[in-house]
Formats: sequence, C-alpha cells, structure tokens
Amino acid sequence: QVHFVESGGGLVQPGGSLRLSCTASGFTLEYYAIGWFRQAPGKEREGVSCVGSSSAGGVYSYDFAKGRFTVSRDNAKNTMYLQMNDLKPEDTAVYYCAALSTRDIELWCDGGGKADFTRWGQGTQVTVSS
Repeated sequence: QVHFVESGGGLVQPGGSLRLSCTASGFTLEYYAIGWFRQAPGKEREGVSCVGSSSAGGVYSYDFAKGRFTVSRDNAKNTMYLQMNDLKPEDTAVYYCAALSTRDIELWCDGGGKADFTRWGQGTQVTVSS
C-alpha cells in the first residue's frame, strides 16, 4: 500500500540545498505527526526531525539537523517537506518521510520511526559530493 509519493532527492555539492517532498495518499496528513528519517549505507535508520500534528504542534530535531534542515507541511496539498541547506557529505543517505498518529514525537523520532502503524514513503536518495 502506497502511503506517500516522495520526490526531490538527487546529487548536490557540499554547501548546496535540496527540498524533499512527500504527498500523502489515502489519509489526511494534518491529523498526523510527521517525520523525516534517513539511512546511510551500513547504518541504522535514524530520525532527522519530527513534528507534531497541526493541532498538537511541537518539533523534535537532532543536533545535526538544527539550523540546516526544516520540516514543514502544506495541509491544503496534503504534503510535507524537508528543506535541507548547507548539505555535507555525511548527509548522504536514503531519506524517508513518515507519518504516525502519536503525541510522543520524541519517542517516535528516537526509535528511528519503528512504531506500529507508521506510514512510510518509498525513500529518496540524497548524495552530497563534489
């Protein structure tokens, strides 16, 4: 079952920017907490940044993302975004969008999104290289 259509990945030079998009299908995104996760080769999937539902609010981001990555949503388009600036080679990974009906975004993010009923995008490759 496809929950999201994900797009926006690619190859970018260090210091460059990318915006990832995920359009939800079959459910209304504004009622869900949303999150971005990534998995680099040979590593566990990790949280990037998680945001509460439109009514609950709240943002939980990891140090590497603070000041460089921003999560947002457009409820009218049922779409979520990850704006990534000042990209570094260590940001190279497959990036996944996800949504979950939860108020504990810290727990969800810390767990790499490993929660029952998490809805996932298919993943998009981001490669940062000169």
